[in-house]
Amino acid sequence: MKDADGSEHAGPGPGGYWRTVRIALALAALGVVSATLGWTVTDHLEQDNDFCNACHLEPDLPLHAELRADFDAVPPPTLAAAHAGAGTDGRAFRCIDCHGGVSFVGRARVKVLAGLDAFWYVAGHFEEPADMAWPLWDEDCRQCHASFDESEAPEWQSPRFHQLPVHNVELGVDCVECHRVHEIEVDADRYFLHARGVRTQCARCHSQFAELAMLAVPAIPAILEEELR
Repeated sequence: MKDADGSEHAGPGPGGYWRTVRIALALAALGVVSATLGWTVTDHLEQDNDFCNACHLEPDLPLHAELRADFDAVPPPTLAAAHAGAGTDGRAFRCIDCHGGVSFVGRARVKVLAGLDAFWYVAGHFEEPADMAWPLWDEDCRQCHASFDESEAPEWQSPRFHQLPVHNVELGVDCVECHRVHEIEVDADRYFLHARGVRTQCARCHSQFAELAMLAVPAIPAILEEELR
């Protein structure tokens, strides 16, 4: 091969090409093995709730310390704590039972987010998150709560909210938009609903809730029943 100045030099040739291919294939194989190993190892570690608090923001401050305290509290102050107290399939409830993802896509997005969090933690730029960057999907809830309308409706809710088709699969609102999982300001006797959050979602279709959505009134049922009649 000739350069611009007319001088000749040896090109990469067949040997150089295949060497590049072999290196690329080796790196790809290494990536696949590393991803598979990382996926498998974290699957095992995530079975223990303590793994979720293993990292420390400061020497004496574990990650998610406040959330973990609420999660283990009795009586349960949050929906997450209620799940912890109830257990599942005859065993203790784990963080990963909700936060692990259900479908392959759901699992993959959890792994990606965990990888990003780990990277920023090692880089020294990680803080206690104020909320979930990628909230739970409905499929995460439906793995246990597949049906809404089988139990008898309480006196204050007849018919049951989700018995109405438009309030079920056609609603267009994620479960966690009304049922706040880790928030304290919820009504434990009424499915851990967050009053302002519920009214905000209702206002999307029912204009009469627009002003109520701005109020800090905790009594959800009375307001809902009166406004929807």
